Amino acid sequence: MSKPGAEVVIVPRNFKLLEELESAEKGHGDMSISYGLEQADDIFLTNWIGTILGPAGTCHDGRIYSLRIHCGDQYPNIPPEVAFTSRINMSCVDAQSGRVDPRRLPALVNWNRSHGIENVLVAIRNEMASPTNRRLPQPPEGSSF
Repeated sequence: MSKPGAEVVIVPRNFKLLEELESAEKGHGDMSISYGLEQADDIFLTNWIGTILGPAGTCHDGRIYSLRIHCGDQYPNIPPEVAFTSRINMSCVDAQSGRVDPRRLPALVNWNRSHGIENVLVAIRNEMASPTNRRLPQPPEGSSF
């Protein structure tokens, strides 16, 4: 709880995304995921790519999944749009487009502006290991949406 009269500072979108980019480039955080800008010259920090290493002991073990992440103008007030480019069978992913359904991933349902791209990728990886998804039959390795 903040103190009476204390100011709440809202970090602007670009500062938040620059902080996330710096963290990603330095390799801080979970080593089973990675992410960065799709185009290095994207001054608006809008389009990102991500990679998730499949969790051990699941049908995803040994697989590397690629994703696209779009941080719109309202980010971080609203979550990013996330879609797999690698084919995957998961309960929270549209089988035709690869889009992650924001209503079916708790990290997106319970989004708040303190969360970031890393939180989303870690949540997706955790969902891969969930009882619902850990044994689902998967498309051939290397196939894409």
